[in-house]
Amino acid sequence: MRVYLVAGELSGDILGAGLMRALKARHPDIAFRGIGGPRMIDEGMDSRFPLEILSVMGLVEVVRHLPELLRVRRTLKRDALDWRPDIMVGIDAPDFNLGLERALREAGITTAHYVSPSVWAWRQGRVKGIARSVDAMLTFLPFEAAFYARHRVPVAFVGHPLADELPLVNDRQGARDALGLPTTGPLLAVLPGSRANEIRFLGATFLDTAERLCREREALRVVIPAATPARRAELEALLEGREALRGRVTLVAGRAREAMVASDLVLLASGTAALEAMLCHRPMLVAYRMAPVTHWLARRLVKTEWISLPNLIARETLVPELIQDAASPVAIAARLAALLDDAEGRAALEARFAEMHAGLQRDASRRASEALEALVAGRALPASVAPEPVGGESA
Repeated sequence: MRVYLVAGELSGDILGAGLMRALKARHPDIAFRGIGGPRMIDEGMDSRFPLEILSVMGLVEVVRHLPELLRVRRTLKRDALDWRPDIMVGIDAPDFNLGLERALREAGITTAHYVSPSVWAWRQGRVKGIARSVDAMLTFLPFEAAFYARHRVPVAFVGHPLADELPLVNDRQGARDALGLPTTGPLLAVLPGSRANEIRFLGATFLDTAERLCREREALRVVIPAATPARRAELEALLEGREALRGRVTLVAGRAREAMVASDLVLLASGTAALEAMLCHRPMLVAYRMAPVTHWLARRLVKTEWISLPNLIARETLVPELIQDAASPVAIAARLAALLDDAEGRAALEARFAEMHAGLQRDASRRASEALEALVAGRALPASVAPEPVGGESA
């Protein structure tokens, strides 16, 4: 069996390596070729280009690198056609991979895409192009699979690798001990984001919120994971002069998951962190602010009722979402105070998140390998699409 894999960044390298291990367990003589990073190369990938060649972020950067990216795609197309794989799988990087997938599919090679782009949220018309590019879409989340099924695109919901990675039972006390945090009393984890722009738009708002809560609640402590040394320096600058937070805040380098497990409540920016908080089974509030022009465009382009993954997965509002002007320190602090005072509600939400976690914990790499085998053999995809939300009834 020959499999052509193209990953676009380090997260895709992690996913690709897991998929390769699952396929090797079933096909010891399998061969892999395409583009992968160090993990995929360790699993036996013959990488035709370094992974970094596709790791281009931002409109200006993409435009500057476009001639090189197009050259790489043409080279990969010729390479795949010469090698004649049984299947080609694009791992994320949809702007690059979907075009390559379409060219190879038109040349008679079976194709699949692993990790759905956010076509369900905006530019839904892209699904027509996706249908022409792939023989199947492999999705992490059930609502994504339901979207493709409605549009008659063959799809397999394989579960989320992060749900496989995180345990169904976690240890709050152990996490506090590991981080040197107080063993008793309420703890708020604050995650304003990992990008400079997120700290710029949310950092002061989140710290103002923590300050208000600490003034009102003498026992409250705050833990803030800093994603990088640069983010830590920005947060330290924002903490200067905040007397209400003196001695009440612990800054940690990375270790966001441990901080969330240690906490009673999480305040975070929208994004993957909300999914991680759900998989750590912690109640949360999602807040997000962006440039006014970006927000104006988003309101007109985005087609979803919710922005946070826990709500999108459940198809109901489990997590408060405060966006743009609604994300004021006064409003955020009021909602967090209500959650801190509702121990029974927090316990119920932790139980609901554990149930949702179990629904996503499906051994994603193995399921993805089974779906690829079915495509190669011309069989129907495994019946793994969940018609109802994971962990609960439809709203």
